[in-house]
Amino acid sequence: MTTPYPEHSPAAPTAPTASASPAVQSAHRTDDELRHAFGRVREEVARAVVGQQPAVTGLLIGLLCRGHVLLEGVPGVAKTLLVRTLSAALDLGTHRVQFTPDLMPGDVTGSLVYDSQTGEFEFREGPVFTHLLLADEINRTPPKTQAALLEAMAEGQVSVDGVSRPLPDPFMVAATQNPVEYEGTYPLPEAQLDRFLLKVTLELPERADEVEILRRHAEGFSASDLASAGVTAVADAATIQAARAAVGNVQSGPEVLGYITDLARATRVSPSFQLGVSPRGSTALLQTAKAWAWLNGRDYTTPDDVQAMALPCLRHRVSLRPEAELDGVSTDQVLSGLLATVPVPR
Repeated sequence: MTTPYPEHSPAAPTAPTASASPAVQSAHRTDDELRHAFGRVREEVARAVVGQQPAVTGLLIGLLCRGHVLLEGVPGVAKTLLVRTLSAALDLGTHRVQFTPDLMPGDVTGSLVYDSQTGEFEFREGPVFTHLLLADEINRTPPKTQAALLEAMAEGQVSVDGVSRPLPDPFMVAATQNPVEYEGTYPLPEAQLDRFLLKVTLELPERADEVEILRRHAEGFSASDLASAGVTAVADAATIQAARAAVGNVQSGPEVLGYITDLARATRVSPSFQLGVSPRGSTALLQTAKAWAWLNGRDYTTPDDVQAMALPCLRHRVSLRPEAELDGVSTDQVLSGLLATVPVPR
């Protein structure tokens, strides 16, 4: 997944009137002005994170599609720093949860606490009640605690003692995890993996990027002090809501819908997969293709948009057969092969 940029330079945003509320200001922005705002978010992230543009794009698409993003990579490739920097570039509430083996579900969602003064139980919100939840090293906690996020991710609410409590909007879980073969990890169950819109793999940096990382640290950069790096909030919830409405207006023709369907069905009959893509995966691929097209300055989708989002959108929704794993075949290799063989509509 490469970095999308509009095919033309967006116009400079018109200065809003001083009396207009942020929501009204964003509602009256053009698509180019909204894309410009997301471009500024990308620039702010780049003040602290070198490279990793596919992951930045994945997080932005997650916000645009009301989805959640799983970031996977070996320790030390800036997974946590990336999410922290994104939250600093957005004027949104954010909480971080460090997932550990002894973390309990109530530590994430909140719980009922007895108030001795009133003699009643009152609900105390957990860190999930925020706009952007950083679920750090989510696969280092047992499945029971992982499952505590299922309802929040799927329905945007938390149910405790029979009472459903809505979460703020926008709400996104940005989870990080180490590869499952690392010691002390608990593989996420299929039901929870399917709740993530995208799974983005963070690779080790290229040599030039690694030199730049060292240069910044030699000059005093500290990952714990993003303010000193100059990261400031340049977009808010109203901007995200307006951009979501714009993405919703992106059109997808019957040829594109048929292409997505053929790709999903191909995963279900592939001899390398024991679990193929469900209709939820097909819907997610359509949503992300629309967001990709919009970020690239178009109001319609093409098969190229589908192909650009296929791997991050589908790689966590399929399961390899044991014999394929023994042959050293990876999920991305099988999906890439399907992309090369499924006929592309003209």
